[in-house]
Amino acid sequence: MESSQERNEMLHQDEGDLDQLSVQERAARQQEIRENAKRVLRESGLAEMLQSINKNLLKGRGHFEEYDSMVLFKWGTGYTRRHIWVEVRGNTLRFRLMQHRTCPQEAPHCDGEYHTFTAPMWANRLFLQAELKKYYDKPVAETSSD
Repeated sequence: MESSQERNEMLHQDEGDLDQLSVQERAARQQEIRENAKRVLRESGLAEMLQSINKNLLKGRGHFEEYDSMVLFKWGTGYTRRHIWVEVRGNTLRFRLMQHRTCPQEAPHCDGEYHTFTAPMWANRLFLQAELKKYYDKPVAETSSD
């Protein structure tokens, strides 16, 4: 039986490594990444929280784009287009930031591009909900396609 750390290391393989896999291995690997992302989003409660924002605050006007290990939650139109970008890496949740500066606080971990929540951090639903509210209140604005 593989440990949690071994599983996380497997889920962090570089894209270049995926290119070297056979079609069947690549499909199996992508399915494993998707299943892990679903598990983390479900266990953390984040999927439910995002659905609640869409239903209660946006009255269903938002939409979700789902990728193997990422969810992009978008709302607004034209000049008001906003989004929350969430990536799952192993057992961590990573929120893409509006500004690319390192934050002064340590919770969540900040690298200037992402806020990263470890499993113990996202296990605290009230903490994750409070952080998600910050990202909703000050979302990432999409650049104009003009």
